[in-house]
Amino acid sequence: MQPRELMRATDVIRRIGSSFYFHPDTLARGRDAGLDRFPLYVLGRGGVLGDVEPGVVSAAFGYFNPTLIQQVWSSAKKLLSPRDAATLYIECAHHVGRSTFSELDGLDRFAAAASLIIGSVEDSSLPMFAGVRAEPVPTDAPAAAMHQAMVLRELRGSVHLLAVVASGLATPVAHAIKRPDDFVLFGYEQAPDVTDADRAKWHRAEELTDELLEPAYGSVSDAQADDLVAGTDAMAAALGL
Repeated sequence: MQPRELMRATDVIRRIGSSFYFHPDTLARGRDAGLDRFPLYVLGRGGVLGDVEPGVVSAAFGYFNPTLIQQVWSSAKKLLSPRDAATLYIECAHHVGRSTFSELDGLDRFAAAASLIIGSVEDSSLPMFAGVRAEPVPTDAPAAAMHQAMVLRELRGSVHLLAVVASGLATPVAHAIKRPDDFVLFGYEQAPDVTDADRAKWHRAEELTDELLEPAYGSVSDAQADDLVAGTDAMAAALGL
């Protein structure tokens, strides 16, 4: 299987890797720690970066209105340290993996194939990916599979953000192109006007994302690619995606 074919065949990993974000069990853990839904997301996801200034988190996330991130990050870290929030959030990912994927076969092979892809990437200029890749991977297959799906999601997201900037497209415009219905949800009052030139840059960013990820996805054998696809399909089905 060619690298881009493998990317397309496992595209749902981005949804698997984020499926724990607002899971009821995750939200319950957050409430126990004093964090509501969105503060938990911002502090938990961004906490792998450490106790940094809000602008660092905003730069690593991309897309969100920096003012929104500043407000949420600054208030949430008064309730829980960013590192502790990251640990809690990733434990929630592992919990969802264990509770949802315990009956699935082959997830050890999925995790092994994912680890090869993840380990082959140079993480310069990819802070969110670097932060989450540095977190320990569980030893049990269901939790490890969810963990590595989360890391693969951050890998593509980080590379795509890099590609957007390299293509000369402002991130709010990129977000308005990709997810126009969610623009206000990300902290903006009004979507910007999008031109044909903006859309051309967007398509270039999509192409560049695939181009930059090709070496990593080309690092696995055909058998390992099959393991990655099979595991992805099984997890997606278990989550109803």
